Amino acid sequence: MSSVKLRLNTSTATKAVLAKIGNPQREEPLQTSKEVFEIAEADQEPLTAIFLKPFKNLIGHRFTHHASLDQHEISNCAKAIFADEGQLLPRGIEIAQRLYAKSNHPNIKAGDLCIALLKEVHIEGELVNGICILKSDSVTPFLSITVNNGDLRLSTEHGINPDKIDKGCLILDFWQQKGHYVLTFDRGGADTKFWVREFLGVEAVPDAAFLTNAYAKMAVSFLEEQKAGSIPDDDTPPWETATAAKGALDYFDDRDKFELEDFEKEVLKSPDMIAQFQEHRARVEEEQGQPLETSFEISKKDVSKVKKRIASVLKLDTGVEIHVKPAASEEQPVLERGFDDKKGMKYVKVYYNKDLNAGP
Repeated sequence: MSSVKLRLNTSTATKAVLAKIGNPQREEPLQTSKEVFEIAEADQEPLTAIFLKPFKNLIGHRFTHHASLDQHEISNCAKAIFADEGQLLPRGIEIAQRLYAKSNHPNIKAGDLCIALLKEVHIEGELVNGICILKSDSVTPFLSITVNNGDLRLSTEHGINPDKIDKGCLILDFWQQKGHYVLTFDRGGADTKFWVREFLGVEAVPDAAFLTNAYAKMAVSFLEEQKAGSIPDDDTPPWETATAAKGALDYFDDRDKFELEDFEKEVLKSPDMIAQFQEHRARVEEEQGQPLETSFEISKKDVSKVKKRIASVLKLDTGVEIHVKPAASEEQPVLERGFDDKKGMKYVKVYYNKDLNAGP
């Protein structure tokens, strides 16, 4: 399946339903809007930019249900709103009530919820409506200088930091019969299952972008684990593990199509490594809650993204950190390790042609 073409810069947020979501286990209340909040025309452009900023470059998802999509609560709320904007308030309150009911784990924080209606999201050549759901678990103090009786005063206000919105979901009126096209993120980190599975009930769309990301990241993490685990002490140079991981990504660079069996033979080679990788893949599939296809078109753009995330850092007990890009050791070694008998200490020798901080 090819990746969906999506543009968000044509969109406009026009109205919203707001809520304060507590944790029912701590007997914190749920408070919801009594009326739809109409976004003033002057505020639409900046608010839309804030709402949609976190959704750039995310993997597509879709609603899923073990029995039938007709029984999926969030999907049904979205369908009703897309069919009739007048349903934004009652269905928005339903969404808030569902989130409140699912927020009964002790680690889930209380927060502010915004459910906004978006106009003219550009997807696959169509302009469709969207529903943006954002939850912020914390407020940030902001300083404000104001004029009072001809003098200036400094005051503190508390509000939502647009760069630190914790959780979000963007539902588009597209692929309705397949579970809608959904983008989602959760910066909480500890347990994304609460937001993605329990509240939203979505799974990733198994398109080229998702599968390339999944397998590329999986191969990198697996080979780094294998490289680090193959040496009994902690003396494994981090650039060696990073270079090994990048070597696996060369497989993706050299081909237009991924075939799992071919990847195992070309990259992993030994039966023992193949068996361990299959176990690793099974764990990843369990975490993601869905099986991964074994044959797909490779998304070169996503291979490049994974490569950029490969970093190698050597942290030393003398307070020195050495950051090395994997490409640095490809053509010829630029780092040399050794032991100085006089000082009784290990050392790292760095070769270079020019100090880039020194200028021309």
